[in-house]
Amino acid sequence: MPQKRILPYIILELLQERPLTGKEITAQFQNEIGEFWKASHSQIYPELMRMQHDNWLKITENDSDGRKKHYQITVTGEQVLSNWIKEPVTELPLNRDLFSLKLFFVTKSDSKVIEKLFNDQIALISAQLEHLKARKKLLFADKAPIEQHFGHYLLLNRAIARQEGQLNWLKETLAQLS
Repeated sequence: MPQKRILPYIILELLQERPLTGKEITAQFQNEIGEFWKASHSQIYPELMRMQHDNWLKITENDSDGRKKHYQITVTGEQVLSNWIKEPVTELPLNRDLFSLKLFFVTKSDSKVIEKLFNDQIALISAQLEHLKARKKLLFADKAPIEQHFGHYLLLNRAIARQEGQLNWLKETLAQLS
């Protein structure tokens, strides 16, 4: 069964605040959204054309040379986004956890491979956890931004809790194996 396209809804949500260029939309995937959803410019630009064709967005302004388009959500796009937000989530996300996949195939409990896998994963998750904590401190230092972007705040807290839980499990399990 083909996967439902999610990228258009992310783009529509980004356009809720103000018109953006394709470059600005792409840049959003380098920051907060990129923490949990990836998309490249080679995915975004064809999607922008489809969305324009479907009347979910429109071009509001071009630079004088015509190369810099600003996209704006339409009334149809707002309705599509509103309907999508209200849909229940009925499936778990796809999991592409390379660490777990590799660990699954380790056959011996005394394997040096396990120690390296765990230490590499601890380093990776520790770095990610510090990054998430720094983003939270930067973005949500007081109540005003929390109230304006409450869902983002909740999601960032969830990501921190998930990384802390994973890190604790890794450290405890590694200590038991040693």
